Amino acid sequence: MSTEVPERRASFAEFLPYLRGHVGLLVTAGAVSLVATALALLQPLMVQQLINAVGAGTDWTPFLWLLVAITLGQAVFSAGQSYLLQRTAESVVLGVRRSLVGQLLRLPVREFDARRVGDLMSRVGSDTTLLRSVITSGLFEIVSSVLMFAAAVVLMILLDPLLFSITVSAVLGGAACVVLLGSLIRRRSRQVQEAVGAMAAAVERGLSGIRTIKAAVAEDREAALIDREAVGAYRAGVAAAKLQAVVEPIMSICIQGAFIVVLTVGGVRVADGSLALGDLLAFILYLFLLVLPIGSALGAFVQIQAGLAALDRIQEVARLEPEAGDEDGLTPGRTASAAPEVRFDGVSFGYDDGGEPVLADLSFSVPAGSRTAIVGPSGAGKSTVLGLLERFYEPAGGTITYDGVPLTAIPRRELRSRLGLVEQEAPVLSGTLADNLRISAPDATPARMVSALESVGLGDLVERSETGLGLNLGEDGVRLSGGQRQRLAWARVLLADRPVLLMDEPTSAVDSRTEQLLQRTLSEAARSRTVVVVAHRLSTIADFDRILVMDRGRVVASGTHATLVQSSALYRDMAVRQRLVQHA
Repeated sequence: MSTEVPERRASFAEFLPYLRGHVGLLVTAGAVSLVATALALLQPLMVQQLINAVGAGTDWTPFLWLLVAITLGQAVFSAGQSYLLQRTAESVVLGVRRSLVGQLLRLPVREFDARRVGDLMSRVGSDTTLLRSVITSGLFEIVSSVLMFAAAVVLMILLDPLLFSITVSAVLGGAACVVLLGSLIRRRSRQVQEAVGAMAAAVERGLSGIRTIKAAVAEDREAALIDREAVGAYRAGVAAAKLQAVVEPIMSICIQGAFIVVLTVGGVRVADGSLALGDLLAFILYLFLLVLPIGSALGAFVQIQAGLAALDRIQEVARLEPEAGDEDGLTPGRTASAAPEVRFDGVSFGYDDGGEPVLADLSFSVPAGSRTAIVGPSGAGKSTVLGLLERFYEPAGGTITYDGVPLTAIPRRELRSRLGLVEQEAPVLSGTLADNLRISAPDATPARMVSALESVGLGDLVERSETGLGLNLGEDGVRLSGGQRQRLAWARVLLADRPVLLMDEPTSAVDSRTEQLLQRTLSEAARSRTVVVVAHRLSTIADFDRILVMDRGRVVASGTHATLVQSSALYRDMAVRQRLVQHA
């Protein structure tokens, strides 16, 4: 059952938990911001005193030096505030990214089946970056702007109530229009981020499959596909830009209108002697101090809407249910068998709810310490069996047990620490040879790693390389052949030394000589382990203790190679096609 979460709007309150652990820096930044604001508010008063002193013919130099000192102090404190906010924002983004990556790595495999990797990458990258602006250009801009606005209002009222009433009526009209646009701005911002995510997914698809694309001479078609997504991102960005572009002209018209009226009315009053020139200049400076925070606050409002739209997408992933059950442990020793029995009892499973079941009432057992193979036509459900054993998926019905204990009673981490899996695709992680080996055995010594490589015929990789185990395998292991990738997966699992080995088509990419080497390696490894191998290549498993033949989600025959050739038409046909037996 998918855990897809319906779209919902994140609230600003959902952003506040991300600020925990940064309260000290935020309080310090707030204090510095208050000092910077206070110094900014003192500047017009100093100008007023300076102009009036000049007009009255008194000593004006103290006011000049005070004005210089206040201006320099305001600049220093503003720079300090900016640094503290930037540092805090980077810390918050780091925390969100850590949390989001941790959540992604703990999501059920089913979620990755339904989602595009590029879009998830976009949420970790560009969406988290947008949260930075909520702090640097959003939260504190609004707070400091409100303080500046309130102080400027008080001082303007004290200087001249008439000019203040003219100013505030014009400014509030423009602000109301911008606030009404906020919801639409947020919706457009989310559309931009989703379009960028879709484009990132298309680019990731193209780059990850670059060799396939080039071999198929499909560069132009793939470029057209990416271009289509890029155009979608462009159009979404232009739509958002159009909306955001409306904000500035609205406020500009209101502000310019207020300035012209104030200058005209104030000039008339200075001319008739009812208002001092210094008072008019101070009022105009406060008008700018009133306008600047309003502009900053409205810009911050837009930034917060974009940040909350990004938070919508981040929270969408954060609200997904991670794999559960890691917290509940078992009594020590209950699953400590060196080579446990594995059993399926009436297991059914389908990848899509209500769709065609992949497994239907599947029952079989893998005896402790045995080598058991699962064969059958494509689509029979063989690989699904391994996915269920690893608890990548949960069965719709029936029970799977490990040494008599239901898998659901074993925490996933504990279960997987007892299973070694060789995947059909044999993925190689970007990095060095040692990085890939240590992914399943982080404490492995160089000597053990070399021994594991030699056991699967990869010792020459270390011998030929000047860097030895430090050999860089390239992006997704591009420097290795298919057979080398498969053997590296073997080495990784053997190095981990798990009680159960699960192998999905483990020799599909190797030649017959290497297959014989791997068969010997597997026989040696199976002496103290339970081995389950999914195979199309029957030569790999012909000497296994037991072979299960699957078809349409059920076991239709079981036995050794010799007995199945005689008793199972399906198995005999597979053996004939692979020239392991003659035609009947």
